[in-house]
Parts: sequence; C-alpha cells; structure tokens
Amino acid sequence: MQLPLQVTFRYMEPSAAIEAKVRERADELDRFYDRIMSCRVVVEAPHRRHRQGKLYHVRVDLTVPGGELAVTRAPGQHHAHEDVYVTIRDAFDAARRRLEDYSRRQRGSIKAHTAPPRGQVSQLFASDGHGFITAADGTEIYFHRNSVLRDAFDSLRVGVEVEFTAEQGEKGPQASTVRLVRKSRSRR
Repeated sequence: MQLPLQVTFRYMEPSAAIEAKVRERADELDRFYDRIMSCRVVVEAPHRRHRQGKLYHVRVDLTVPGGELAVTRAPGQHHAHEDVYVTIRDAFDAARRRLEDYSRRQRGSIKAHTAPPRGQVSQLFASDGHGFITAADGTEIYFHRNSVLRDAFDSLRVGVEVEFTAEQGEKGPQASTVRLVRKSRSRR
C-alpha cells in the first residue's frame, strides 16, 4: 500500500489484538493486489445497550487506481457477527472478491456476453431430419433434427429466422444448437 493502513474503532475500546488481525488481513489483500493505494478500516460495536451479544460492523474502504471499493459487513441480526473476528473475516473476504472482480475488469478478462449468430433456414429436408441455415455472412451451415432446441424441428420452414451455435464438422460448419426465433406480435 502506498499509504499506511488506517484502523478506527467506534463505540468500543481500541484493541491491539483486533488491530493485529485487521493488519494481517490487509497485508493479505496487498499481496493479492499490489496496486492498492490506501486502506481504511472501521470496526464498530453500535449496539451498546443490548443485554446479550454485540453485533459488530466492519467497513473496509480501498482506494485503487481509477476508483474506490467499499465493503460493509453489517448483516442485521446475524449472530455469527457477535464475534468481531468473524465479522473481520467476512468483510475482508468480501473485499478480496471485490478486488478480484475489479482486477478482472482492469485486465479486460470479464466475458462479454454476445448474442448467438442468426440466420435463415435455407433448405429443409424434413423426411431426412436435417437442413441448412444461411448465416448473415452467407455461410451455409448444416443442422440435424437433434440440434434443434425444444423439439421445434417440425415448426421450421424455409425462410424462418433461427439463432445457432456452430462448430466445425467433418464436412464443414455444423450447428450444434438451433433455436427458432419467434417474432413478438405488436399490439394494434
């Protein structure tokens, strides 16, 4: 970390043991993602008047290049959080997951969900149980009755629009899945 760790205690006496645990977990985060610029942690026990266990809250604020990440562990009446060390563990585990997501976005390795390619049924041999799709780029793709989802093979006609996923077969491109695209009817 570029700036020293800041640990704040609210509504409770400072504890060397708790601070040591927070420092240990912050060091783990720093080893995982070495570009953390600063880390601020607030440990609090806001339920001072309860007769039974206090429910601890922990907030972890991280400053990273291009933004800030904040994690709060204050899960209402979750009795596991009567133990401050469990609350610290949960907060730092969540902070690590947040850092992992942030790191993936920075690297650009988050999957982009793209729509499957579309085409039209160009030839249909219903009695033989197969046909061909013409993709938008003009490629002819073979498909078999078994690759049509929801048993919709009998609903297919030449010219019908479909979505498909293709792979290379022995004799050329072949659709592994074919889904009939149903046109939504607009109200008049």
